[in-house]
Amino acid sequence: MPRLRQLFRSSRPDGDFILLLQQQAAKTLEGLRALEAYSRDGNRQHAEVVVRAEAEEDELRRILIDELNRSFVTPFDREDIFALSRALDDVLDYAYSTVDEMEILKVEPDPFVHKMARLLREGAEELDLAVQTLKTRPQVANDHAVRAKLIENRAEKVYREALVHLFDGITALEDVVYVLKMREVYRHLSNAADRGDEAANVIGDIVVKMT
Repeated sequence: MPRLRQLFRSSRPDGDFILLLQQQAAKTLEGLRALEAYSRDGNRQHAEVVVRAEAEEDELRRILIDELNRSFVTPFDREDIFALSRALDDVLDYAYSTVDEMEILKVEPDPFVHKMARLLREGAEELDLAVQTLKTRPQVANDHAVRAKLIENRAEKVYREALVHLFDGITALEDVVYVLKMREVYRHLSNAADRGDEAANVIGDIVVKMT
């Protein structure tokens, strides 16, 4: 990912961690939009966008950690920068593992997958807005983080509904294999929601310390 390193180095003063976090949040949103599209039609091209976005965000996170190791002064607590970067990266990691598992297990998106993916995309939009405004308008950022948490909670509710529907649908022994496969898919989406919730929590912590 040399182009990502060049973009960062050519467009920021040393130690500008806000820019890297903004780039990470935008990349997470890009991947979650592709996941939602994949959940609608199962198109491999959308899955490839998720895979590419995940790899590019990994590189952004590597750059951020390198900067943390080099810098003595940061715009807010080093632990918070690290935790927010990790949570954003984890959201996209689980989006990637969702499409990867679906292809390995040879299962198609169902309405619950689509519902959860849509909510994850909505949550990623709020997280992106939160990170974009974190430095200049922390209270606005906090509002977006609160909305992200509410959306992620709705995704968890859909996850539980999906499990109930899945296990209620067992009528024959051959159904068990499908149930086990889809449970794994739902679990990855639920984990993505958990990490989105964690990102929102970190943003809230940062705002409290800034104000």
